[in-house]
Amino acid sequence: MSQSKTLVIMAGGLGSRFGGLKQIEPVDKDGNFIIDYSVFDGIRAGFNKVVFVIKKENYKIFKETIGKRVSKKIKVAYAFQEMNSYVPPKTDYSKRVKPWGTGHAVLCARDEVEGDFTVINADDFYGYDGFRVASKFFDENLDPSVYAVVCYEAGNTLTENGAVKRGVCDIRNGYFYGVKESSIERKDGKIYATELGTSDTIEITADCLVNMNLICFRKNYFDVLEKRFKDFVTNKNTNIEKDEFLLLNEVPYAMETLGVSMKALSTSAVWHGFTYKEDKEKVVSAIDKLRENGEYPLSLWKN
Repeated sequence: MSQSKTLVIMAGGLGSRFGGLKQIEPVDKDGNFIIDYSVFDGIRAGFNKVVFVIKKENYKIFKETIGKRVSKKIKVAYAFQEMNSYVPPKTDYSKRVKPWGTGHAVLCARDEVEGDFTVINADDFYGYDGFRVASKFFDENLDPSVYAVVCYEAGNTLTENGAVKRGVCDIRNGYFYGVKESSIERKDGKIYATELGTSDTIEITADCLVNMNLICFRKNYFDVLEKRFKDFVTNKNTNIEKDEFLLLNEVPYAMETLGVSMKALSTSAVWHGFTYKEDKEKVVSAIDKLRENGEYPLSLWKN
């Protein structure tokens, strides 16, 4: 059984479509955030440490809210996604505004991760089953060359208020081989995926498997991320102002250099989240129903 399981929560980005710091938007009467529910689910699934990847200027508010609540239940650490972290000297990124991307966010957590780790977004409500599937993977697979990606059915990850960003997975015989980052939206009863970058649009089925950064890694993936990020920043074809270094995009390199394979795991859990301001009412209602049905205690951290 895996002894050390860390939950790495990417909470460094501002929600441009939602507006403001959506990671700390209350979703219940006690003032808990979506992150509270993710940590709660992670604890009961068997994770024993959480690392919040945040901007340094948000440290105080995170520590005094979510950090204060969960630190009594699980080991907590903070990692700062700084613009200059792991960037080679003499790199001119003075015109860049946005963070470097999900791959860089996770790389910034390197020093706080003690062993196997699962990555999630701060503003996505994944549901307990997603964490259960991830934790079970680590318990049953000790080989450091085997990773896993937890996939959701596309139909369970949509909002009525517009398109959402999802990774449409390339899965063969139960293994993950790549992802197409796409904008997915339901229109006239059908679901369409438009690949980011190419704008190619295809119709997909409701059970098409997609990923939302619920991914299981080993410690050795940090070596891949560090090398590839430096290559990304110094590559003359990289738009240093806008391009993002994405977490899953580097898995094929790990496959080639480390002999890594990545299992594709599925969950029937239903996603809830803040992509748009109009989503909040439905998220709060959905969580209320889960609490009423006994899937979560009425007071999350009381006991």
